Amino acid sequence: MKTLYKWSVADYHQIVESGVFADKSVELLEGEIVSMSPESPLHSSVNYSVADYLRNLLGNLAIVREAHPITLDNSEPEPDIAVVSAPYTQYISRHPYSQDVYWLVEIANKTLAKDLNDKSVNDKSVTYGRNGIGEYWVIDLVNNKLWLFRDLENNSYQVQQELTTGVIKPIAFPEINVNVERLLNIS
Repeated sequence: MKTLYKWSVADYHQIVESGVFADKSVELLEGEIVSMSPESPLHSSVNYSVADYLRNLLGNLAIVREAHPITLDNSEPEPDIAVVSAPYTQYISRHPYSQDVYWLVEIANKTLAKDLNDKSVNDKSVTYGRNGIGEYWVIDLVNNKLWLFRDLENNSYQVQQELTTGVIKPIAFPEINVNVERLLNIS
């Protein structure tokens, strides 16, 4: 399918404010307005569990936002979880920018290719890397593993690991131990 028009973030904000998308679930990715997949009960449960776990680990070090926009160069995605800088009051008049983001988490079931690296306009790893998001995690519900993207070089993640066990020390908070099994445990 051909793209007829690339939208800017400012254009997208005007459209959203007009109410055109009031009853639609969409996000801006690479200048294109794309529909978001409906959330399954499993996705919702894992999202809640992971966000709650990260809030408990991080305390007042960061804000854990769930399914809210972040503003990037030509995109305004709504990652499942965004760990961003405090205080929350800085986001009253704007969404977090890339420099506010410590790391992002996507929970993938039906959206695995989009969340990993399918080289399409919807490829979030390309968008996040180009915008300098230093760390990006994908919880793969299909294969029960965590994909870890790190070490940006030339706007591209140089490290892509598959994890099923162990501990992750987030780049922004190396004193924090995030248990991979806990992230993948949905019960």
